[in-house]
Amino acid sequence: MFLRPTTRHAIAAFAVSAILAGAKGAPAQTYPANRITIFVAFAPGGFADTMARVVAQGMGERLHQNVVVENRAGAGGNIAAALVAHSPADGYTILATTTALAINETLIKNKQYSAKDLKAVAMVASSPETLSTSPSNPAADPSGFIKSMNARVINFASAGVGTGSHIEAEYFFKFLAKVPAQHIPFQGGSPAVNATIGNQVDLLAGTLAGSVAAQMLAGKLKGLGVAAEKRASAVPNVPTYAEQGFPDFMASSWVGLFAPAAMILTTLNAAINDVIKSEEVQAKLTAVGFDPILASQAHAEMMFNDEVKKWGNMVDALHLSIN
Repeated sequence: MFLRPTTRHAIAAFAVSAILAGAKGAPAQTYPANRITIFVAFAPGGFADTMARVVAQGMGERLHQNVVVENRAGAGGNIAAALVAHSPADGYTILATTTALAINETLIKNKQYSAKDLKAVAMVASSPETLSTSPSNPAADPSGFIKSMNARVINFASAGVGTGSHIEAEYFFKFLAKVPAQHIPFQGGSPAVNATIGNQVDLLAGTLAGSVAAQMLAGKLKGLGVAAEKRASAVPNVPTYAEQGFPDFMASSWVGLFAPAAMILTTLNAAINDVIKSEEVQAKLTAVGFDPILASQAHAEMMFNDEVKKWGNMVDALHLSIN
């Protein structure tokens, strides 16, 4: 799914405080000998960009080499993904992207690359998908909200067609709740949030991290459910889908780093995990609705393959396709 830019000062504050000087590891024997470039698949200011810069700072300190970040936004993350997929498999060109990479494998037919051209180096953070509504609505959970609609078609907003929020919400309504619902796409997360706060739509389907969590905490949005195994520490009063009779339905946005498929770099994975396991970085991630991920390269690859399959199944079930 796409991880759209969220509230910029919350993200900026996180970026400033989360870029920390950690314990320095021993330099690699033969790698890296040159500058490493991380290409971010989305525009500056979003969480993929912020996480890439946190990781780049920490990697540079641990690997004793320059690590730079360049934004190559466009085509739902596919411009940067194609660039890295066709780069030399030498460890000096890395992709920072989101759930969009897993979704696009099935959703978009003409990408000029395949997910098989990329290998997961590390997964660094994730945040669950949510449903929320205006505080004026008396419902406390999706089941209560659905009952209050009296079979009327539910209008739900998201940050755009083909985003993870759009796909998981439409799948939930159509195949799990089995109620009529209409997707109202917006050009970005902020307009979708504002439309929900203003009662222009019934529900918001959005990733918890950033502005959604902030608006829930401010009382401007009422959280109805999180598509996660357990309640989110940022908004512990919001129940999970499983608590409401929809077990095993989990969907999240994540940030991961990838390299050309021929290259498996445990050195990079170890350096990235060392950045993420910092208590201060973890605290900042949790505060804005993200869960830190610490996984070996092999586990990260397994996680990504599972995500490609899961999102592909939902895309196919909904008959979604973009040429």
